[in-house]
Amino acid sequence: MRVGLVCPYSFHRPGGVQNHVLGLAGWLKSQGHQVSILAPGTPPPGMLAEYGLVRHEFTTGGRAVPLKTNGSVARINFGPGPARRAKHWLDAGDFDVVHIHEPITPTLSLLTLWLTDRPVTATFHTARPVIKGLKRINDMMPRVVRRLDAAIAVSSVAAKVAKAHTGVVPVVIGNGLAIGDYELTPTTGTWRGGEHPRITFIGRYEEPRKGFQVLTAALPLVRTAYPDVEVIVVGHGDEMSVEGVEFVGGVSDQERNRWLGVSDVYVAPQTGRESFGIVLIEALACGAPVVASRLPAFLEVLSDDEGICGQTFRTGNSQAMARAIVASLREPRDLRLQRGWRLAASYDWSVIGPQVMAMYELAAENRFQAVDRPKGRPHRRIT
Repeated sequence: MRVGLVCPYSFHRPGGVQNHVLGLAGWLKSQGHQVSILAPGTPPPGMLAEYGLVRHEFTTGGRAVPLKTNGSVARINFGPGPARRAKHWLDAGDFDVVHIHEPITPTLSLLTLWLTDRPVTATFHTARPVIKGLKRINDMMPRVVRRLDAAIAVSSVAAKVAKAHTGVVPVVIGNGLAIGDYELTPTTGTWRGGEHPRITFIGRYEEPRKGFQVLTAALPLVRTAYPDVEVIVVGHGDEMSVEGVEFVGGVSDQERNRWLGVSDVYVAPQTGRESFGIVLIEALACGAPVVASRLPAFLEVLSDDEGICGQTFRTGNSQAMARAIVASLREPRDLRLQRGWRLAASYDWSVIGPQVMAMYELAAENRFQAVDRPKGRPHRRIT
């Protein structure tokens, strides 16, 4: 198939949606499909190659503008210029299916949805509360929603938000990863990374919803039980000084995995608006025990036939978090090692990819049945 993938967010500083799009594109290409990505901005050197992609398989939708949203900063674009770029990309691609991520927000994704006449599969990622103004717009423009031929949500949480916004009931298909990129190393000593226990936090620590402040408040209590505990923070942000905490900045995926592989606890103290939590799966794939807040999306992704794979705590409660970290450190280091790897492997692209392909086939079938084939549905004209 010729597959066009649309990401509304710039690859300048990748996040969960961008990594998902890149991973999916790489898997599709490995299966013999032709892929093309449309997104704002330009990927940094070497990023596409990490996923087996080449430069001509990416088209920029124009310059991205930072916008504060959902407790974070999204680099997006919108308007006549991006619309013209999307139109040219659609015409040149002649796609069998267009896969649009976050389709109903005012971004490059919505522009492409308006412009395409091809079968459309949409993936909903967000867990943000329903925005009344956006829901009113969707209610007034039902033709936008009718353009979706198949819908995916990355979790039950995202599916609930998508239904509240649009009335669409998506199929839940989680984010994917390449399990072969992660090395599972058993513990050889008392601790996974050396002579002292190590806690690792990954994320944009300046954003309150990432919960770094919950972790820092919990550390004094943790140190009453483990005074020599080390804390590593991986992620972008302004310089910050916290006693007993080492900030290593933004790192490559390989370096991130190395830190996870030598971590005795990976902490996920996020306070809300998380729709999946791929880093939890990545931590398990590297052998790091997980301690996470009890967000619905986190509980869902950490669940298997035996229950929750890790320790959890009441969201936003530093004392509860400290107790969960101490409880995890008191467990045998490799208590859930193989179980965690199996859970992570259930999100491998060999599992997730075929599910997405089935949605492409469903989209094509639904469009075939819905469209008057001799006339089709023309592109919106942009001048």
